[in-house]
Amino acid sequence: MTTPTTRTAESGTDAGPAGFKESAARTARAAGEAVGQLVGGLGTAAPAFVLLLWTVLSALTAPLGVGLLLALPLPRALHALAARERGRLARHGVRVVAPEPPPVRLRPALADPTTRGELRWLLRHGTLGLLLGMLGWYLPLSAFRDSVFPLVWPFMPASATSTSLGFGVAHTWPEAAAVTLLGLGWIAVVLGLFPALARLQSSPARRNLAAGPGTDLSLRIAELTATRAAALDAHATELRRIERSLHDGTQNRIVTVAVLIGAARRQAARDPDAAGELLERAQQAAEQALAELRAVSRSILPPVLADHGLAGALSGLAAGCAVPCSVDVDVPERCAASVEATAYFAVAEALTNIAKHSGASRAVVTVRGTGGRLRLRVEDDGRGAADENGGSGLAGIRRRVAAHDGTLTVASPPGGPTVLEVDLPCGS
Repeated sequence: MTTPTTRTAESGTDAGPAGFKESAARTARAAGEAVGQLVGGLGTAAPAFVLLLWTVLSALTAPLGVGLLLALPLPRALHALAARERGRLARHGVRVVAPEPPPVRLRPALADPTTRGELRWLLRHGTLGLLLGMLGWYLPLSAFRDSVFPLVWPFMPASATSTSLGFGVAHTWPEAAAVTLLGLGWIAVVLGLFPALARLQSSPARRNLAAGPGTDLSLRIAELTATRAAALDAHATELRRIERSLHDGTQNRIVTVAVLIGAARRQAARDPDAAGELLERAQQAAEQALAELRAVSRSILPPVLADHGLAGALSGLAAGCAVPCSVDVDVPERCAASVEATAYFAVAEALTNIAKHSGASRAVVTVRGTGGRLRLRVEDDGRGAADENGGSGLAGIRRRVAAHDGTLTVASPPGGPTVLEVDLPCGS
């Protein structure tokens, strides 16, 4: 077991102001992600509220016979909205395993456990989720408005309310400056509470939209079958790559060495100078073969992982990257060697893609080990639009990650930035 390690490739400092700065950056980043998740939740919470009202109206008008007609399209709309919520959470790193497609006819749907779970989610997300989403939109705007109020106060009408809460009128500069304190309070709320509020907003989906125990087992078997096939395919691809490297490179070098040594033996008695030149060429070919053999062995399992751990190995990758790159690794315990190798090769391939295709000016690699999981994130400020099917190596990373029952998420909108996130179990 190793002690918690945090390294930064560029600065080389672990504590003091740099550590505080990094901690503040992580807090701000987590709050920003939480704001995005809460506001994004409005995209499903508002339709959930409408669908909830529709459901209540159908139930109330059922004795009149109208409710049945209103309820007929409800199952299909509910299933579509639940699927949209699963997709939204997946984009934020919250994985909700979808069950088998539930029935869309009204009577079978009412008896289906999946539909009943979706109805429970609808009730919570259409009320509490909607409220949290509105807070996620309102409080950051209020924090900005109150923080900059002294800058705009001279241009506002004399009777304008000075705070975002709707009361108070500032008549002097000290009163206008005091509004900034309220803005700082909103900022503290956003930084301190929003990650928890985002988890609270997503918790009904995690509890009610995931596959049940029985379905989950069958899905798990299917998922493991698929990942096993991907692992075998990745293993076969890796063996073919190693075979090509040895056959096309090292083997040819060794054959050249043998031919040159044989020619030198024949020349030794007749022309010692020519024999010496042949032996020198043979020595150069042998050194090249040794270098290629070392490169192949490092591509199987880099020795730097065993010698310096994941932090040292990734720092070496960052130092050799053509694009300025910083690395931040905080992994309290060593993971399995195969997991560290997968993380290493994923970062290596990502940095290669950044250098070749992105046009980025900077890249950041962040690795965290928490809760038995290894999570790494590679971000660049390039042009984006990374295509997994365009020969960029992302498909190979996905196969490696899937072999460990991990997940790979790539967000690369046109114009950037590109963010690659890998989640791996530490003990695989």
